[in-house]
Amino acid sequence: MFARILGSTAILAGLAVAAPVSADTTLHIVHINDVHSRIQPISRFDSTCSAEDDAAGECFGGMARIATAFDILRSDLAGQNVLFLDAGDQYQGSLFFTTYRGAAAGMFMETIGFDAMALGNHEFNNGPEGILPLLNAVSFPVLGGNLDVSGDPALNGRIGDTVVLDVNGTPVGIVSAVTLDTMEISSPGPTIVFEDEIAALQADVDALTADGVDIILALTHVGLPDDIRIAEAVTGIDAIIGGHSHTLLGSHEDADGPYPTMITNPAGTEVPIVQAGAYSKYVGLLTLTFDDMGNVTGASGDTLLLDASVEPDRAIAARVADLAAPIEEAMTTVVGDTSGFIEGDRSVCRAMECPMGNLVADAMLDRVRDQGIQIAIQNGGGLRASIDAGEVTMGEVFTVLPFQNTLATFQLSGADIIASLENAVSEVEEGGGRFAQVAGLRYTWNPAAEPGSRIVSVEVEGEGGFAPIDPETVYGVVTNNFMRGGGDGYAQFRDNGMNAYDFGPGLEQVVAEYIGANSPYTPYTDGRITAAE
Repeated sequence: MFARILGSTAILAGLAVAAPVSADTTLHIVHINDVHSRIQPISRFDSTCSAEDDAAGECFGGMARIATAFDILRSDLAGQNVLFLDAGDQYQGSLFFTTYRGAAAGMFMETIGFDAMALGNHEFNNGPEGILPLLNAVSFPVLGGNLDVSGDPALNGRIGDTVVLDVNGTPVGIVSAVTLDTMEISSPGPTIVFEDEIAALQADVDALTADGVDIILALTHVGLPDDIRIAEAVTGIDAIIGGHSHTLLGSHEDADGPYPTMITNPAGTEVPIVQAGAYSKYVGLLTLTFDDMGNVTGASGDTLLLDASVEPDRAIAARVADLAAPIEEAMTTVVGDTSGFIEGDRSVCRAMECPMGNLVADAMLDRVRDQGIQIAIQNGGGLRASIDAGEVTMGEVFTVLPFQNTLATFQLSGADIIASLENAVSEVEEGGGRFAQVAGLRYTWNPAAEPGSRIVSVEVEGEGGFAPIDPETVYGVVTNNFMRGGGDGYAQFRDNGMNAYDFGPGLEQVVAEYIGANSPYTPYTDGRITAAE
């Protein structure tokens, strides 16, 4: 149980939560980010976990477990200075968002009890008015510090620039920023003005400092690389609580870096940066100590895994189940129809071009082609079923794509694309799920060659047709977030991908909409993947 991990002395995975000492001020920051509508518990693949698997102890996260974690921390830190923060992107990622448009997330956040939230880019997915279901459900401040929303009738006066919270008599200022990429990757519309993150943050910090606020936190949704850039450029920020890049910091074996990550600012002061992964699987706990001048004298903490040892809050779990009922009904919704059987069997899609692979890769590329993306790569192991001829329901699409992966885009050199395709065909004999289904690309491989030297030729589609790939040229690639993170051996995506971004929306939604837009859909293969004889 989570309570046993904490214990009466608040020791969490070896981390002691210190009580205030002498004249110093201690502040505990409990934080999450990038929940992406994972209201229900998730599987190890970050998709919605079945009730059977949850009962078997195989699930993580979900709002009910977040509630339990927060309640335990509140109890264990009773009388101390504690803030509960969300660094954005509650929206997009499951049918809870598709069904409730942010109202469910807001309701649960209000019940759990947050002190502040930063807007994420996905909060703009349904335009500025699409944020209102969340805003109307919460009483805590929602911030977008580098946004000017005064020209938007829906958001004017509803989104804060900064806020000063009274924490047991200690004023704590919070500044905020959302990524400028929101203008291209979401739908904020023409009325929202985005300002440079660094300039906006420095101006807000200076204003709070002039008002006598000594402790200032940045609650950001810009991604770890930009958080580091902010820490290196802005003075007066005591800590950055971030999101957007889905970065897991902490002591875990699969962590992306230390918690906190310390970066030196222009004044020579080290600034702690924290982030807690994504999809409700972790909660972060950062403990800061300050001297009487408001200077950070200590920073420690870790991310806390919300596994089966954390018992879900019963009341919230029951409410989640109630709200999930119409979602189950939504699975019967007809999204389109197909003129023929769409082959998606693993024996085909993990070894050769398959009709389901073409459908999914085509849909992926079609969704982001206007962003300069040229190539789509989908792992055959992510395709879990076929679809019969006739009407296609949302449930059938979910059966094919059950992992709730999202679209992820990045740039990659031709040489790394070739190396990635070598990985793709390296385990065909074992039925490896890494086999690449593609769009905007065609390749030939030699099954008789040794793994690592099987790719014979690769061509990329352009305005004049297909041309040989250039190892030195950088191409725009779309894949799913699992592969973008290095899953199925795609280390090149994780390590060498440039301007990487988990664009969203869910892959299943992208494919459902593509089928609808192209109904009756005609399954096909066209020779984009061939085996040399």
